[in-house]
Amino acid sequence: MLALVLTFAGVQQAAAQEAATVKKEGVVPGATAAATPATATAPAAGGGDAAAIAAGDALFKGNCAQCHAVNEQVVGPALAGITKRRPISWLIPWIKNSSKVVASGDEYAVALYNKYNKQQMPSFGLSDKEITSIVAYVTSQEGQGGGVTAKNAPAADGKDGAAAADGGTDAGSGKYVDILLIVLVVVLIVLVVTLVIIGNLMRDVLRGRKDLDGRDVEILDQRFDWSKFYRSPVLRGIVGTVFALVLLYEGVQSVMAVGLTQGYQPTQPIAFSHKLHAGEHQINCAYCHTSVYKAKSANIPSANICMNCHSQIKTESPEIKKIYRAIERKQPIQWVRVHNLPDLAYFNHSQHTQVAGLQCQTCHGPIQNMEVVYQYSALTMGWCINCHREMPLNTKDNKYYDNLVKLHDTKNGGAPFTVSSNGGTECSKCHY
Repeated sequence: MLALVLTFAGVQQAAAQEAATVKKEGVVPGATAAATPATATAPAAGGGDAAAIAAGDALFKGNCAQCHAVNEQVVGPALAGITKRRPISWLIPWIKNSSKVVASGDEYAVALYNKYNKQQMPSFGLSDKEITSIVAYVTSQEGQGGGVTAKNAPAADGKDGAAAADGGTDAGSGKYVDILLIVLVVVLIVLVVTLVIIGNLMRDVLRGRKDLDGRDVEILDQRFDWSKFYRSPVLRGIVGTVFALVLLYEGVQSVMAVGLTQGYQPTQPIAFSHKLHAGEHQINCAYCHTSVYKAKSANIPSANICMNCHSQIKTESPEIKKIYRAIERKQPIQWVRVHNLPDLAYFNHSQHTQVAGLQCQTCHGPIQNMEVVYQYSALTMGWCINCHREMPLNTKDNKYYDNLVKLHDTKNGGAPFTVSSNGGTECSKCHY
């Protein structure tokens, strides 16, 4: 029974660790896929062909679904019939820079701007082909129900609620393991108590017998001398050694933790919930952090990005009113930085997200489940180096790496071509 309890305890601990660990593939806000870059290049769009529609589907969900649906109004107007209302030659400059079209005095643009309380649509750095593919997708979805919105949009890789159901299944199995472990512990306690009771009964029966000799009586009446046990030099030596080792270990750990901020979770000036926005509503990370796929650092979103939705949604919320006040006073919101690398270390966000294809959760953890953001990973040099040693380098369709990969395979017998294989652990890569 003890072996079973320990086995299930080990299984439970391993399951908990696996659930808590965010794998390098990343996790999806609200499901299992990760957010796709808002600036992903779409295939060439043509008059409504399957490739154009598929490309438009991904671009629509990454850029438009936060404010628009095809067949119903969300924040902005429903897009069904858009090609009948406006030609593609008008839609392309409108999507790229709506404020410029409004400023030009275009009658339709000005009327639309006034109708929606002068709420400016953000500009998008999309190509003509990408915009055409979005229009092709919208046209293909006309009359097919409510359409895709930010809340019901599938994950960027096409997965939907089935993935979330898988997560629920994992949670359910963990629950059953907990119940089984509790049952086993209770059974073990009952067995121990039963054995103690049986032992006392047998001792009482033996004491009533008349045929016992002196040695049997001595054994029967024998008691364990606890005073000799805890006064034993051997025991005291073991306890003292363990105590000294624990103190030494804790001292070393406290010194090694100097300057580390893993778990840091500051209170922000506005109670923004990533769990609500990235998790429940599945808003693409790049919608707010617009430079995450194309710049050295991931920017903090400005207040006008918040207002794209909150000029119409939850306008009476005390937290949203803080955004209004910041805009009225022309003062930036004083967000508290959570992830802060030292100046001596060079880090480029786009190199990891756009080039390497890493997901936000690889470093930031299950961000889609966080009410208040905290630093999930250690972000130490050792943590980064271990990742570079283990992470295969994305060399697909990149001729720059062809000869390097061949040389690597020749010398290393087919071992993965990792970031370290390309010099990713050299000091000068991050310190120069």
